[in-house]
Amino acid sequence: MRVDPQPPTARGPAEWFTGTVHLDAIRTPDSQSAVGAAHVRFTPGARTAWHHHPHGQTLYVTDGVGYVARRGGPVQEIRPGDVVYIEPGEEHWHGATPQRFMAHVAIQEADDDGRVVTWLEHVTDDEYPG
Repeated sequence: MRVDPQPPTARGPAEWFTGTVHLDAIRTPDSQSAVGAAHVRFTPGARTAWHHHPHGQTLYVTDGVGYVARRGGPVQEIRPGDVVYIEPGEEHWHGATPQRFMAHVAIQEADDDGRVVTWLEHVTDDEYPG
């Protein structure tokens, strides 16, 4: 067993997010395991860009109220305790509602090239129910 020091909280890059998002790494894929995880905190109205994961993604909502949507599907509300599984390659986005913060733990697995996510275009105001 080992206890790793935690890196400082990072601000989510504007290329990946709309609004203010804070990221706390839990685990980065390495030679021991392909699993990566982060605790992600969204301020009201903040959200990811469209993206997909080579081996899917699991979201565990820890706080607040948010949204998740799959390309071509409805926007769904998510709350603390909800677990959302996104299929491999499925284009989606997630974030906070306009009035509430939202936080979740995001868990995903790297592919053979070490990639855990492919980022796409930003979610438009028409796609976001705000």
